[in-house]
Amino acid sequence: MSVSVRIPTILRTYTGGAAEVAGEGATLRDVLAKLDADYPGIGARILDESGKIRRFVNVYVGDEDVRFADGLDTATPDGVQVSVIPAVAGGC
Repeated sequence: MSVSVRIPTILRTYTGGAAEVAGEGATLRDVLAKLDADYPGIGARILDESGKIRRFVNVYVGDEDVRFADGLDTATPDGVQVSVIPAVAGGC
């Protein structure tokens, strides 16, 4: 399935500055594997050493947070937008 992947500013060095790139795969796992194949190194910024989504990275397929769906096995239907969003922390 062909999808679009929104890339946060902090990871755009991997995509040559592109804010959105084309992705492909039936599941989020497939999309991220293809993304890392096309843009080497970006996968390690999204997934940890055990292959799970990093604690401070949120990933959405459409409007759905994959942590509350099927995680990396979340389906990525044709035309859906995948958004990678780093968590922001701060305070006084």
